[in-house]
Formats: sequence, C-alpha cells, structure tokens
Amino acid sequence: MKFLINPVTQFEQNCSLVICEQTNQSAFIDPGGDIDKLMEVLETSNSNLSKILITHGHIDHCGIACELHQKLSVPIIGPHQDDEFWINQIPEQAKVFGFDELNSFVPDIWLNDNDTVKVGNIEFNVIHCPGHTPGHVVFYENLSKTAFVGDVIFAGSIGRTDFPRGNHKDLIHSITKKLWPLGNEVKFVPGHGSMSSFGEERKSNPFVADHLF
Repeated sequence: MKFLINPVTQFEQNCSLVICEQTNQSAFIDPGGDIDKLMEVLETSNSNLSKILITHGHIDHCGIACELHQKLSVPIIGPHQDDEFWINQIPEQAKVFGFDELNSFVPDIWLNDNDTVKVGNIEFNVIHCPGHTPGHVVFYENLSKTAFVGDVIFAGSIGRTDFPRGNHKDLIHSITKKLWPLGNEVKFVPGHGSMSSFGEERKSNPFVADHLF
C-alpha cells in the first residue's frame, strides 16, 4: 500500500489517496474540497479510483464526496450512520464557511465497528471511534500498521468535542481503549497536520499520554 497526503480547503485537511500497488485500485479518504487539485493528483497517480472513504461527516472531510461520486461513478463508503445529521448540514455549512455550493449525500454503505473495506488487495479494518463526532470511524490497515484516523487524534493533540453531539469521555475511550491496543508501532495519518505514531503519542501527547491515567 502506498498513499499520498493532500491538504485541501482553508482548513488544511489531509485528504489521502490510498493506492493498492498490486491492482492499481485506489480510494480517496476524506475528500473535503479542492476537486481540481484532487483530480490532478488522481490523474498523476495513474490509478483507478474505486471508492470514496469517509471518516466523519464534517464538511472539511467530505464536502466534495457527492461531486466526486457523480463525476467518477464510484461508491461512497462511510462513515457510521450516527453522523448522518452532519452530512445533511453540508449545504448550509458550505455557506457559513465560504465554500462553493456543496451537496449532501447518502453513502452507499454506512459503516459499523469491525466492518472491513477493501481497496484492491488492501483490507481496512473499520473502528468506530465516537467522540469528535458520534459516527466517526478509523480505517486501519494491519499489514503496514497504518491508521487513517480523521480528527480522533493528532500529533500532540486530540479532536475537539465542543461540536453538537461531541463527547470528550467517548473520545478518550476511543483513543485509549480502541486505538492504543493496535500497538505502539502503528503510524497514523491525522485529519490535519503531520503523521505520528501511537507509541509517540502515548509518551508525549498532553491529552492522552499514558502517565495521565
């Protein structure tokens, strides 16, 4: 598996293009905006986009999912259905944040904890990690020990929980009880900022380091 991280929108949200090198199938994870940029990335990769994967329903993570779905006729997979209320707000949120006109969508598949999603020969385990949003999911690839965590955790920080239906206690539980057991060696791509590892965050993250519990 290889992946290309592409910051998009004024929120510098990390949209990843994940590519199966055996089949040349690919998927965008969290296409929040800047469709021309992402189409250029896809074309340059010479891969065949087969899916759009969504970690959660915030506009900067799925704002152009509908547009990509219509343009390329590929399914939208995720998030968990508890984020449906966020997805339904995309058109109004676009006006609030100064995005171009955007459409909401209904995913082809809502995801649940312990589901699997395949991109070519890549198999992602789906981990439901509520807290930042109630329907947030993480995509974890075991062979490369790589997790695409959306806004659950960042290098040196964690996701906000002051949004509607956010829950700080749930977020801490998601990180410490669902992500940490995957192993310290797991590298993660956050929704914003640079990559890190679970081991590094367990040592130094000021919100969820082991010494805090």
